[in-house]
Amino acid sequence: MIGSRYMDMLIPKSQKPRWLACLVLLTWVLFLILSTALGASQELENQGFNPKFPQALKPWTGDWDGMVTRNQIRVLVPFSKTFYFLDGGRQRGLTYDLMKIFAKQINEELQRKIVQVQFIFIPVNRDELIPNLLNGVGDIAAGALTITPERKKLIDFSDPFLTNVREIIVTGPSSPPLSSVDDLAGKTIHVRKSSSFYEHLVRLNDSFTTAGKPEVTLISEEENLEDEDLLEMVNAGLLPMLVMDNYKAEFWANIFEHIRLYPDIILNTGGEIAWAFRKNSPKLKRVINRFVSKNKKGTLIGNMLFTRYLKNTKYVENALATQERKKFQNLMHVFKKTARPYGFDWVLAMALGYQESTLDQRKRSAAGAIGVMQLLPSTARDPNVNIPNIIQLEPNIHAGVKYLHFLHDRYFKDPKMSLLNQWLFAIASYNAGPARIAKLRTKAPSMGLNPNQWFKNVEIVAAKHIGRETVQYVSNIYKYFIAYRLILEKEEKKSTVQ
Repeated sequence: MIGSRYMDMLIPKSQKPRWLACLVLLTWVLFLILSTALGASQELENQGFNPKFPQALKPWTGDWDGMVTRNQIRVLVPFSKTFYFLDGGRQRGLTYDLMKIFAKQINEELQRKIVQVQFIFIPVNRDELIPNLLNGVGDIAAGALTITPERKKLIDFSDPFLTNVREIIVTGPSSPPLSSVDDLAGKTIHVRKSSSFYEHLVRLNDSFTTAGKPEVTLISEEENLEDEDLLEMVNAGLLPMLVMDNYKAEFWANIFEHIRLYPDIILNTGGEIAWAFRKNSPKLKRVINRFVSKNKKGTLIGNMLFTRYLKNTKYVENALATQERKKFQNLMHVFKKTARPYGFDWVLAMALGYQESTLDQRKRSAAGAIGVMQLLPSTARDPNVNIPNIIQLEPNIHAGVKYLHFLHDRYFKDPKMSLLNQWLFAIASYNAGPARIAKLRTKAPSMGLNPNQWFKNVEIVAAKHIGRETVQYVSNIYKYFIAYRLILEKEEKKSTVQ
């Protein structure tokens, strides 16, 4: 829905959140205990847990004593649903809570009551964690990193927060059953190259080659996508299978109904999860290890934090279900036809239509939005669109594409932005209104963020100031876009073979 969208931000979408089935009493007890354990002062909340210091991004390398002198510890984190995210004005997540306890203990030990050591979170892609650590953009990489020999050549690790981690196979609803690791030969697995999973899949392929078996086909995934994002896509049938740490897979299996875990098909065992920092930081290592010993998994606080993060969220609809595939195929020509005159990627437009209505022209919202693109009649009649007959399918799609193109050209056709970011900002404006998105961009530099990039930058500002709806909206469309591209690639390969 657009037009009055930014006055009606709280109107729910068709994609309703699924509430987790959990023990309410247990959750409430854990919340009360954690509220006491995590009760840092509001001054610490305001000063230390806000990525608003541009000077924090300037390269600096040093040990613990230098960080204390600077009153600043920079924490590199992946922006994820589990470890670090923003919900309105609140920073949340497993990593955030651990760091909050760490900050409280450090400032108490240093007797810092007024001018405290600030913990500044710097969200980055996973493939940027180690490079940014080495380049001095951050001091600690807290991304649930697995300790591996390759990584230890570059960086140092704390004692592990979690041990005996197994990397297991997780499959989707249409994947055939597996009986052993040998069944992976010739299969396709999507994986981020920066992950330990990739290292271990390469090792598995070496063993398959030696045994004369076909290798696993490894498809490199976007570093913007976290494990949870990829698992959503497996659950929806968009990806066939992936590798995941057993503790994450077991947790998300409570949420995603269509995944199957194979705890006995193990790519790596005995894994250890730890924080990372630069080599030659012995003082920082001692301080962190002292903290780990009291807060790792197996301790009271550690156990509660690993149990705590059951979060309600919106999930990727099954864009590859039979009925959805038919919608996709039937509407492809309409999106191609309407997007072509504007030089707009029709696949991205179609992903937006799927998010708005699941490509259902019959859809009507309580606010009066109509059809596939969920347009208000007043917006369709606007001179910038001027396609009023949106009750019909093709004019509806045309009007939505034209309005999106207008948003792009009027507000975001900026040579300082990549083309992808231009369209991501236009999509965000389709949801929240261009004036609001423009205002969020102006706030980004004061938070040390890039106003010309959506992911990991302005989306953080959006989450802080207007909540997670627009962040999730853009994220879902981006995932659908990837899913549709996968469909097209498969179809193209089929036609080539034929």
